[in-house]
Amino acid sequence: MQVSYDDLYQLISKYIVSEENQSLIYRAYDLANRLHVGQVRQTGEPYIIHPIHVAIILAELHAGPATICAGLLHDTVEDTSETKEDLIKAFGEDIASIVEGVTKLSQMKFATLEQKQAENHQHMLIAMAKDIRVIIVKLADRLHNIRTLGALPSEKQVRIAKETLEIYAPLAHKLGMFQIKAELEDKALKYVEPVWYAKIISQIKNNSSVRMHSIDHTISEIKDYLKPEQIPQFEIKGRIKNVYSIYKKMINQNKSFEDIYDILAIRIIVNTIGECYQALGIIHAHYTPVPKRFKDYIAVPKPNMYQSLHTTVISNDGLIFEVQIRTEEMDRVAELGIAAHWAYKENVEYSKEKEQFEIASKLKWYRELLEYSEEDKSTKAKDFVETIKEDILTANVYVYTPTGEVIALPKGATPLDFAYKIHTNIGNKTVGALVNQKIVPLDYELQNGDIISIKTSKNSFGPSENWLKIAKTSHAKHKIKGFLNKQNRDVLVANGKASLEEEFRINKLSFDVDDAFVEAQFSKNNMHSLEDLYYEIGKGNFSVKTVTNRLSDKNAHEESLAKQMERSKRILTTNSETGVVVEGLSNPQLKLGSCCNPIPGDPIMGYVTKGYGIVIHHKNCKNAISFAKERLIHLNWATNPNRKYPVCIKITATSNPNLLVEIMNVVSANGLSILAINANNNQNLQTVVKLKVLTNGLNDLEKMIVNMKKIKYIDHIERDNL
Repeated sequence: MQVSYDDLYQLISKYIVSEENQSLIYRAYDLANRLHVGQVRQTGEPYIIHPIHVAIILAELHAGPATICAGLLHDTVEDTSETKEDLIKAFGEDIASIVEGVTKLSQMKFATLEQKQAENHQHMLIAMAKDIRVIIVKLADRLHNIRTLGALPSEKQVRIAKETLEIYAPLAHKLGMFQIKAELEDKALKYVEPVWYAKIISQIKNNSSVRMHSIDHTISEIKDYLKPEQIPQFEIKGRIKNVYSIYKKMINQNKSFEDIYDILAIRIIVNTIGECYQALGIIHAHYTPVPKRFKDYIAVPKPNMYQSLHTTVISNDGLIFEVQIRTEEMDRVAELGIAAHWAYKENVEYSKEKEQFEIASKLKWYRELLEYSEEDKSTKAKDFVETIKEDILTANVYVYTPTGEVIALPKGATPLDFAYKIHTNIGNKTVGALVNQKIVPLDYELQNGDIISIKTSKNSFGPSENWLKIAKTSHAKHKIKGFLNKQNRDVLVANGKASLEEEFRINKLSFDVDDAFVEAQFSKNNMHSLEDLYYEIGKGNFSVKTVTNRLSDKNAHEESLAKQMERSKRILTTNSETGVVVEGLSNPQLKLGSCCNPIPGDPIMGYVTKGYGIVIHHKNCKNAISFAKERLIHLNWATNPNRKYPVCIKITATSNPNLLVEIMNVVSANGLSILAINANNNQNLQTVVKLKVLTNGLNDLEKMIVNMKKIKYIDHIERDNL
C-alpha cells in the first residue's frame, strides 16, 4: 500500500502537538527520503515507503517523537552512507542509539548463516536490555516486512517467517502486544505451514457463521442479564481466535478444529475491578461453568502485565465458549501491552532511565533479561539466544513460591529448573522438593498453579552429571555445567599444587611463590594467579622445572638488591596517633584528612593549615587541586603505626537479596570492622553500596577487595573518596 508523509502526519498530529517535535519528525523523514532516493524494495516500491510504514505502526502505538524518528531512520546506517556520528550531529545521541540498536550486523563476517542469525539476535536482545524502544522499533520493522513478504523468493520467505515465529512473535507476546503478536504469527504461519494455514482459514469460514450467530444470540442474553442497576456501564464484544493459536492447539494437543473451545470468545468490558467479579457471578449463575477452566489473571497478573478473568461456560443451546471479563484499562493493556504504559504524552518529561526502571518493575521477565545480558556476556551467541528463547520467551507454566510469588517457566520444567531460577546457590544445594506440600522427585514436571518449596542442605555435594538430564531450561543446564567444570578445575588445581610442592621439597627450596610472582613471570603464558599456575601444571601444560628455574633467577636478583637496600635502609618510627612521620619535626600537630581518609600504604602529602597543624591527604585527593603548593610538605608512614584507619569504598553490583549479607561476611572473614553501610539503586537498576570499614592499612584493604570481587553479583569496587 502506497503511503506518504501526510498519512504519518495525520496520525502523529492527534497526540504530538508541539511544533518543535513535529518539526523533528519531519526532519527525520526528509533525511531518510534523501538518503534512500533511488533505492527500491523487492515490491517495486520506492524504499522510503518502508520507513514511513514503520513510523505509522509506531504512531498507532502512540510512540514518542524520538522513537518515530528512529523508525524513519532505522535503515539509514545499514543501507546508506549515513553513520551513527552523522545522526548524533543531526538528531542527538538518543535517536542515534535507537537506530544503532535496530541496525543489523550485516557487515560482520560469520562462519555460518546460523551463527550470523544468533549473533544478530544476541545483539538485539542485549540492545533491548539497554533501551526497550529498540525492540519496539524492531517489531514495527518486522511487522511491515512480514506484511510484504510475498515479494521475496520462497527460501527467504520461509527463513524470515520461521525467525518471526521463533523470536519476534514471542517478544511481542512477552511485551503484551497481542495485536502485533497475532498478526506476526498468522502471516508467518502462511509461509511456514501453508497447507495448515489454508485448512484452518477454510474451517473458520465454514463454521464461524453458525457459531457467530449463536454468539450473537448469547451476547444478547448476557446484555439482558447484566442489569443496569447492578452494572451501569459495560461493553460486550465477540472475537475469533487467531489462526496460529488454533494451529498450535491442534498440533500440540492433537485436537480437531471442532474440539477447540475458545475459537469464539466473548469479552465483557466494565468500569471497575469489583464489577469484573460481579459480572463473573452473573455469568456463572446463568450458564454452566466448565470445570477447571476458570483463571483469575486480575488477582495474579501474567508476567506481561495481562489482567482479566477467564471462564469457559456452556450456553443454553450447548455451545461451549470462553468469556473474558476485564476493565477498559485492562483491555487496552491486553491489546497494546507495554506500549499502553509507554505511550507518549505531551508535556510530560521523558527520562529513558526512569522509563526503563518502570518497565522493569512491571515486567518480571524483562528484569531477568537484564540479568541474563549482564551475567552471560561471555556465553556463546547461539547459547545465549537459546537461553533467552527457551527460558524467557516460551515460558508458559506459571508456578508459585511459598510466599506467593509467580515464577514463569517453559513447559516441561522441573523443580530443579525452579530452584536455579530462584538462585544459583539454591540450585547447587538442592536435595529435594515439595510440590503442593507433597514430596516429589526432582524430575517431576511442574504444572500451572503448583506451589514449590525447595529443600537445600549445606552438606550437599552439589550437582551431578545426571542433573543435566533432569533440568530442562538452558539457564539451569548452564549453571550445572559451570559447577561441574569448576569442580573438575578444582581437582586439577589440587593435583598441580601437590606436584609443585613435591618439586620444591625434593630440591629443598623455600616455597616463595605467590600471585605477584606468577603475574611477573608467566603473564605471557596467560597465567595471572597461583591458581592459574596450579591448573596449568595439573593439566600437564606446564613444567614444574620451569617454575623452580624462574624462582632461582628471581632469588639471585633479589639477594643482590637486598644487600644494596640494606646499606641505605632506615627505620621510621613515631609516637603520633596518625602513624605518620614528618622529617625534621619530633612532635608535630597532625590530623588525617576526612575527605580522602588515607591509610598506611597510600602515597601521602601534608598540607600546612592556619591554626590546625598539618592535615594528611592522599596524593590523589579530590581536594588537592585547590591546595597552595607552598603549603605542601613531604610525609612518610611510620613502620610502627599502632591504630586502625577508616576507609570508604563504593561497590556497584547486580541487585540481589543476599548481596549485603555476602559483603559483610567477606569483611568479617578478612578481620576488618564495619563502621557504616548503606545501599541504593542507581538508574541502571544496579545496587550501589557505600561501605566504611576499619583497616590496618592498604595491604589488608586490597586483600579484602580481592576476596570481595569473588562475589558474583559485584561488577565494580573503588575507593569512594578519591
